[in-house]
Amino acid sequence: QVQLVESGGGLVQDGGSLSVSCVASGRTISDWGMGWFRQASGKEREFVATVSWNDDSTYANSVKGRFTISRDNAKNTVYLQMNSLKPEDTAVYYCATTGSSRFGSRWSTSYRYWGQGTQVTVSS
Repeated sequence: QVQLVESGGGLVQDGGSLSVSCVASGRTISDWGMGWFRQASGKEREFVATVSWNDDSTYANSVKGRFTISRDNAKNTVYLQMNSLKPEDTAVYYCATTGSSRFGSRWSTSYRYWGQGTQVTVSS
């Protein structure tokens, strides 16, 4: 069993920056694809970014050029650095791991383990 715990969310002003982290326990995640998703109030969960075992990354068009996903296998941790934040980025941010595949995916059904989420609020 793998547990994922996100942290680092909070309140930031329009145009500001924030970094969220996801620490895994129970097993190493270095061989697995990792992803970040978000869910705004009243909306469906949507893909944000993913990173594969070899550090290849993919981003949603809405965050490309502003967000950066990275992983530190020594710390069993995945990060999401968010710059130039906009009010529409306000959401609960979730990290997830495939739990098997080395490759990340933009599809939530590809992920077996999920964290509990961390709230990011961008004020205008």
